Amino acid sequence: MKKIIKYEGYEFVVDLNNPVARFADNPIITPEDVNKIWREPHRKVMTVHNAGIARFNNEIVMLFRSHLRSGVSVLGLARSKNGLTSWDIAKEPALMPCHESDLFAKGKDKQRLIENEAGGVEDPRISLIDDTYYITYSAYHGLLRDRVRVSLSTTMDFKKYTRYGEVMDMDMRNVVLFPEKINGKFVALMRPNDDSSSGHTGGSFKEIRIAYSDDLKSNVWHINPEPVMKQEGGPSAFADKIGPGAPPLKSKYGWIQIFHGVRSTMDGNPYVLGVAFHDLNNPEKVMVSGIPILFPLQADCRVKENDYIHVPQVVFTCGAIRNNDGTVLIYYGGNDTVMNVAVSHEDVLYALCEKYPQEPLTGQPLYKL
Repeated sequence: MKKIIKYEGYEFVVDLNNPVARFADNPIITPEDVNKIWREPHRKVMTVHNAGIARFNNEIVMLFRSHLRSGVSVLGLARSKNGLTSWDIAKEPALMPCHESDLFAKGKDKQRLIENEAGGVEDPRISLIDDTYYITYSAYHGLLRDRVRVSLSTTMDFKKYTRYGEVMDMDMRNVVLFPEKINGKFVALMRPNDDSSSGHTGGSFKEIRIAYSDDLKSNVWHINPEPVMKQEGGPSAFADKIGPGAPPLKSKYGWIQIFHGVRSTMDGNPYVLGVAFHDLNNPEKVMVSGIPILFPLQADCRVKENDYIHVPQVVFTCGAIRNNDGTVLIYYGGNDTVMNVAVSHEDVLYALCEKYPQEPLTGQPLYKL
């Protein structure tokens, strides 16, 4: 299977050997680009990565994560007419660790939310549901090391944001919301942290769970006790850690889930991107490709010789866009340092899952090697 994709004057070719085509002019946003806009010394950034993506007012809007030199992460805003080039970066960060002057939902404990975010805000995912943009993001406690709670904000205009606090009262790193109700319920894919692990792989880090709620703005979710995806640790590129990446995209084949996976090596934990399809009416039914769609390459982190590189061997997505012709734009961070974009097509992504599947709850290949 081969697809020639023409988009905004550019041509991309994808097939089962190369299911994702990188944009030739990557990176699309770098720390240098942001630092031309955020000029104050305390606002200088070292990274631009892991961005949430949405359509808004005939533009592509990006909420990107940046590390300040202090080590705290903030979220910046950029806009592009075509989603590839000419990104207009807002003069001020969009979301920073919250303070008293921010907007809070009625009845929320401001001081609790301020403490919850004081260590930084990271990895936003954006889901448009009933004319409201719901943003889930990782919030780090200011004093408790590695205490992270995925939290929720909403916006109508990407100018004002209302905080709702933790999605759930438990450590969580990845939460993505389906963009519509399914069978009368709001649905999310979650990856809880593993309290017993001494590192960041293994245990529940190898599981993606599905959860349901009657009210997105509450922190009341029912998480299914059994994972919807799991790795048992065999020889898979996702063997030691998985997690949902971009919010699911509705397609003719089902909900497209672009997820991340890790296989520990003697020289670190390289991150790859994988693809799965969830049934439109029963998202607990899932097909998973055993072949990743994107491996980290040198092309994913083009920087100057004297530029900082945050985490080598990483590709990571928090946002993707599907066009009406089935084209999929995947926005991903390279080495947790710069923002990139790549292009694929739902026909190719589905064919990978259909021809080269793995067992969703073990990671074992279901095709002949």
